Amino acid sequence: MARRYATALYELADERRALDEAVEQTDALARLIDESAPLRAVLSNPVLDNQAAKAVDAVLAGQGFGELLRRFAAVVVANRRQSHLREILRAFAAMVAERRGIVVASVASAHPLSDLQRTQLQARLAEAGYGRVNIQERVDPALLGGLVVRVGARLYDASLKSRLARLQYAMKGAA
Repeated sequence: MARRYATALYELADERRALDEAVEQTDALARLIDESAPLRAVLSNPVLDNQAAKAVDAVLAGQGFGELLRRFAAVVVANRRQSHLREILRAFAAMVAERRGIVVASVASAHPLSDLQRTQLQARLAEAGYGRVNIQERVDPALLGGLVVRVGARLYDASLKSRLARLQYAMKGAA
């Protein structure tokens, strides 16, 4: 479902020659949803159908979003898919990256990455044959340390949690 909406937005933005603007605005909207608990509450509440459309439009207009994205969000809300808006934006970003030849690397770390670590990670991924890489970060304190990097179907797990689990398994096998 998210891919269908993302495809519609991509094709409409491409047709209107506003794809770069749409990419910037969808990224900004995704960040806004991630950072705003009240907005997430409005989007996830199925009881607020009519009010949700007005609230979402008011928020987007107030934040300076363009007509294309505001109308798209209105269609999503009118079709009662507002709870899936963040998922749709994620699918749109993935589609843009795919069509532009950019590889998306999902990186989980115990602590936020510094600029130096981010640069080193991009260099390592380039060495591994991934030319243009877009890093999507998330913090997972359960990892204890290290990184878990997913590029497509490949998973590189260099977390302290998995190393300890492997060590524990090896110690059980030796006993």
